[in-house]
Amino acid sequence: MNSNIKHFSHSEELFEQAQRYLPGGVDSPVRAFKAVGGTPLFIKRGQGSRLYDEDGNEFIDYVCSWGPLILGHAQPRIVRAVKKAVERGSSFGCPTELETTLARMVCEAMPSIEMARFVSSGTEAAMSAIRLARAFTGKNKVVKFAGCYHGHSDGLLAKAGSGMATLGIPSSPGVPAALTSDTLVAPYNDPEAAEQLFKEFAPDIAAVIVEPVAGNMGVVLPRPEFLEHLRSLTRQSGALLIFDEVITGFRVAYGGAQSLYNISPDLTCLGKIIGGGFPIGAYGGRKNIMEMVAPSGSVYQAGTLAGNPVATTAGIETLSILKESKVYDELERKSSHLAKGITEAASEARVDIQLPRLGSMFTIFFTKNIVTDYETAAKADTRLYAKFFHQMLAQSIYLPPSQFEAAFVSSAHTNSDIQATVEAAEKAFSSLL
Repeated sequence: MNSNIKHFSHSEELFEQAQRYLPGGVDSPVRAFKAVGGTPLFIKRGQGSRLYDEDGNEFIDYVCSWGPLILGHAQPRIVRAVKKAVERGSSFGCPTELETTLARMVCEAMPSIEMARFVSSGTEAAMSAIRLARAFTGKNKVVKFAGCYHGHSDGLLAKAGSGMATLGIPSSPGVPAALTSDTLVAPYNDPEAAEQLFKEFAPDIAAVIVEPVAGNMGVVLPRPEFLEHLRSLTRQSGALLIFDEVITGFRVAYGGAQSLYNISPDLTCLGKIIGGGFPIGAYGGRKNIMEMVAPSGSVYQAGTLAGNPVATTAGIETLSILKESKVYDELERKSSHLAKGITEAASEARVDIQLPRLGSMFTIFFTKNIVTDYETAAKADTRLYAKFFHQMLAQSIYLPPSQFEAAFVSSAHTNSDIQATVEAAEKAFSSLL
C-alpha cells in the first residue's frame, strides 16, 4: 500500500470542473471536505477494504459509503448477483418476487416489523413514517432530538445532525417556519426533557422519532433508561415510537439496535445496508399501522424506483451473507482491537479523545469529556480532528471528513488493516500537539 501520498492533482482538477456544474462540486455536503479543509478525493474504484482515487492513491476505507458496505467494496457474491439482475432489467415499475423476499427477510430479522414498504432513501423512509404516524394517531406534533438527523425533509430540519452539524447550520433556508412548528426538539439522552414535552403537548404528539444509537452527530450511545423511557411515554400517551435505524439496522446487529436494547418500536426506518450499497430505504411496523398506507389505506406514498430489482437483489445477498456467517463476531473483534489501539495511542501521546463505539460503528471525538448529546459533541475540537484527518490521510487511512460523522469497519478489513491503522494513529497523535 502506498504510505507516502504526495499528490492529489487529478482530484483537484476534477473538483474544479465539478464546481462549475454541481453546487459546491458535490452531490452531498459532507463530501466537500469543508469541515476538514482541502480537496475532496475523487474515487475511481473500491475493492474490499480499499478505495483507489483518480491519482492512483490507495486508502484503507473507514467511511464504507457512510455505513452500508458492511461486507466491503465490490463483494464478489453481491457483484455476481447484481450483474445477473441488471441483465434481466434495471427497473420495471411492476411488482417483483424480489421485493417480497427482501421484505420477508426484514420482517423475520426485526419482529417489530410485520409489514414493510420500500422507498429509495432514508429521507423518504423517515418522511413517510411520520406522515403515517400522524394519520394513525390523528395528531400533528413530532418529537425529535437535537443532533439526530432523519433526512432532509422540511419538517425534520430542526437542530439536525449530519451535514447540518458539520456546517454549523441550525436550520435551512427555504424551510417555512410553519413546516417546523410541529417539530418539538429535546436533548438526546435526556428522558426528563422528553417527559416535559409530553406534559405540555401530549394530546398533540403523534410520534417520537429517534436514532436508537445516534450516528449523525458522531456516534453517541443511549443511556440505558433513555430508550425505555421513550417507549413508556409514547405508550402512555398514544403516540408512536419511531426508531430511525437507517444507520444501525443490520449494522450493529442482524436485528438492529432494537434487538440489542430489547425495545420494540411501533415503526422502524431502514436504509443503507438493506440495499447492499444501492439506493434503497424502507419503513415498517405493526400491521394495523402499515395497512393504512395506500393502496391498502388512504395514506399516500409512492416511488417509481422503490423496490427496484437491482437494489433488492443486492439487499437479499447482503442479508443472506450476514445471516449465514459469523460476520458480527468478527466485526466486534476487529472493531474492539481498533478502538483499543487508537485509544491507547492517544493516551500515550497525551491527546484527549473519546471513542464511543457500538459494534462496527465508532467516532473519534477530540475532547476529554464524555459525549452524551449534541451539546457535548459540539464541544469537541474540530480543528484538531481536521489535523488528525489529514495526518491519517497522508498515511493512506480514509476517515470521515467530519468530526460529526460515524466511521465504520467492514468484514473486508483485515487484521493487518487494523494494525496499520493503529500504527498510523500513533504517528498522527504524536504530531498533533
